Amino acid sequence: MTATLAQLIVTVHGAALLTALAFTLALTLKSIRDYTTAGPVLPTEVLQRFQGYAVWALLRLAGWALVVAGYWALAGALWWQGIAPLLGHQPGGLGGALAAALAITGATLWRFIHALLYNPGLIVASSHYRISRLYPLWARLSPARLQRIEWGLLVAGLVPMLFGALAPARTGDRAGSLLLLATLALLLIIAALAAHRPHAPARPGRAGSRERPNLLLIGCDTLRADWLGCAGHPRGLTPNIDALAAAGTQFAHCYVPCGRTAPSLISLLTGTWPQTHGIRDNFVADAATRLRVASLPRLLGAAGYRSEAISDWCGADLGKFDFGFDRLDLPEDSWNLRYLLRQGPKDLRLFLSLFLHNRLGKRLLPEVYYLGGIPSTDALGTEVRTRLSRLAEDERPFLLNAFFSTTHPPFACEHPYYARYAEPDYSGPSKFAMARLTDPFEIIRRQGEPRREFDLDQILRLYDGCVKRFDDEVGAILEHLEHCGLADRTLVVIYSDHGMEFFEHDTWGQGNSVLSDHSARIPLIVRDPLERGGHRVEGIVRSVDLAPTLLARCGLRPPPTMDGVSLAVCLGGAPAPALTAYTESGIWLTDLPGMPEGHLRYPDLLGLLDVPDHRSGTLAIRPEYAELVVRAKDRMVREGCWKLTYQPLTTGAIWQLFDLRHDPDCRHDLAAIHPEIVTRLRARLVSQLEPGLSV
Repeated sequence: MTATLAQLIVTVHGAALLTALAFTLALTLKSIRDYTTAGPVLPTEVLQRFQGYAVWALLRLAGWALVVAGYWALAGALWWQGIAPLLGHQPGGLGGALAAALAITGATLWRFIHALLYNPGLIVASSHYRISRLYPLWARLSPARLQRIEWGLLVAGLVPMLFGALAPARTGDRAGSLLLLATLALLLIIAALAAHRPHAPARPGRAGSRERPNLLLIGCDTLRADWLGCAGHPRGLTPNIDALAAAGTQFAHCYVPCGRTAPSLISLLTGTWPQTHGIRDNFVADAATRLRVASLPRLLGAAGYRSEAISDWCGADLGKFDFGFDRLDLPEDSWNLRYLLRQGPKDLRLFLSLFLHNRLGKRLLPEVYYLGGIPSTDALGTEVRTRLSRLAEDERPFLLNAFFSTTHPPFACEHPYYARYAEPDYSGPSKFAMARLTDPFEIIRRQGEPRREFDLDQILRLYDGCVKRFDDEVGAILEHLEHCGLADRTLVVIYSDHGMEFFEHDTWGQGNSVLSDHSARIPLIVRDPLERGGHRVEGIVRSVDLAPTLLARCGLRPPPTMDGVSLAVCLGGAPAPALTAYTESGIWLTDLPGMPEGHLRYPDLLGLLDVPDHRSGTLAIRPEYAELVVRAKDRMVREGCWKLTYQPLTTGAIWQLFDLRHDPDCRHDLAAIHPEIVTRLRARLVSQLEPGLSV
């Protein structure tokens, strides 16, 4: 290596590295000082066992922060290499270090401003600061203005960098120019990889047939049934889903057995009740993830189908439990202490999120890419369309299950949907997302707060925007399916895992109340290419009926182990059979508003959760409380227009009967007026209980 080349390396690369090191050290020290991580507050004896892992996770994120800072520091030093002679200065030295620091600061500020407009939930999820301080800046932003600034920065940066890379050649140092040109090329390649979005060409496909159709399941976490236009919502948020319902079959009264993601998805994909498949809530030990019942993907796979599942942050359960999908594109289990520790403290997490919330970050730092509470609807929709194009190339039929988190709390939607229905002059803390909900456990903890602690009008407007965003993505996927020539060979399902309670019975959250239907009732729409559609089924159906329905439609006999029944005849317009729906509440991890005096209880989050296997880090309910948790569940049975609810007390129970024809909000208890109906429905509920459990 010549002395000139060595001097150049020290001048450009050395200044960049030292500056990036100084920046990363300062950021890491601040992160340690303000150390906060996603996840529950567990007992000290549990957390102490993970101290070493927490240190490793912190150093790992600091290492990636050094890489990101080094990238921009190198760009700044190279920029100074070209601009310094024009200003009469020597390249390198203090000027190079200052240029590197300016590049890091400027790039971070630019990505922050970009996120503030296009995905402000990203900042809310990883910020210590009062978000309202950013409102004046946000008000001055627009896509057109940001694009003009971006092009200006690009030209002002690239031209001097190219000039600086060629400068050594003018003094005879061709090797130095080649080195700097290679550095510039590397910077541009990395930028292109980060900005790359897959293109999904809509070529005519061959997959499936009308008799053995492809199955496209499009789910959305926490989507309420009554928020669809075809269900009567006045705002008209879902024209694409409404059009699908008009061309297919809408099941107006579909119930899940538990309004929590894991047990609901398992019931939907296995056709069995939670007491059959064994998963009663989200927090289960590793051994329980091996399902003891047959699943839809596995049964279809045995019949020649290919199957894939794809989701953003909320869909980890599709991979945590062994459904048998051939391909998975999902986050890791978010109910895992090691995973939560790897997300790191907020300052480091925010810095990395600004630069790595893209395809490159998904590969390098998936736990930061899949931040809880931050939907990636746009990116996920693009991936779904790409997978459809690839699946279409094969003749074999497929099952593709796409599960979105768009409508899940904290309702942090992308631009422009978060502001689409909000009052223009709103200046409260929930402008971009529901305030004080920066990870799944804060979502859980806030379930114990009364209504006055929630800015409910603004939250409902955020939810409106999320529903609209999901519907637009459904429209794009269905249009792509049409362009691939698969629409007449693909059965499409719109579903959810549960709804949401917005204080209809003094309770907020998911699966907390059985008095209202807003958690237990989900949208279920099926478009069958063999049927003309336009049907609305008013009878009671259950999510456990979907798997046997799809199997029957594909020409397969549902196994006798399934608790659900086939509704295939309903796709042709037949009424639903007389069915009974059952729902139980999820695990309460805090005291809830509206809970009756003397309700059967168990410890709160701190005493309830444990990490039984420290090698895996999975969070699970302590075994000594497992039976009590099941006994303490509220339950509901629905048959026809009647709904009977059960709430266990330390002494006895509360039974209430509601007529949903005349009292859809369940405000008037008719148990004393119709004791014969109570007796009949109580017998139905008792038949669903586990052996040894009485009510």
